[in-house]
Amino acid sequence: MRLLVLGGTGGTGQHVVTQALDAGHHVTVLARDRAKVGRQHERFRIVDGEVKNIAALADAMRGQDAVISAIGRGKSFKSEHLIAESVPGIIAAMQQHGVRRLIFTSALGVGDTYRDSPLLPRIFFRTLLRGIYADKLIGDEMIRKSGLDWTIAQPVVLTDGPLTKSYRVGEHLLLSGVNKVSRADTAHFMVDRINDRSTFGKTLILSN
Repeated sequence: MRLLVLGGTGGTGQHVVTQALDAGHHVTVLARDRAKVGRQHERFRIVDGEVKNIAALADAMRGQDAVISAIGRGKSFKSEHLIAESVPGIIAAMQQHGVRRLIFTSALGVGDTYRDSPLLPRIFFRTLLRGIYADKLIGDEMIRKSGLDWTIAQPVVLTDGPLTKSYRVGEHLLLSGVNKVSRADTAHFMVDRINDRSTFGKTLILSN
């Protein structure tokens, strides 16, 4: 497939790019700084720009079969409205170019999965991550109303651990304490399920 990876220079996004290329896909990354990409491949293309740049996003979207988004604020506790301001352009560009498939990275505890979250993480969701989660919720709700073939991935706490392929996936998971999943495994889910119609229209939790 021809995949556009948004957030492809970030921690999870880099794993998505690597695994997608290893799986034989053609990959395009929208990047503000080419120096952060650090790779060359015959099936890999870089488009200069950022996700809020409508012209650059449209250029990157042209000819794609699907979009995997790993955009986020990294370790920052300030949302800067990144998701709320990015998602409308992503949806519009996909609709304009006839791209229907979207896998979007959110987080456990955003929206209804707050009920699946153990007590300790809930405290962080309502305090330090309050702004980040409010921003993610706006994006998630817009995606659900988009009419696209979407899947929202909501991983638990992300780590830099190895690829195990032994993570759990579900609309509801039994969780306790502080659960973790590696960025590599999160990327594996998104690349592996890109054609999985059973995930369309679902918000899925990922955990070890």
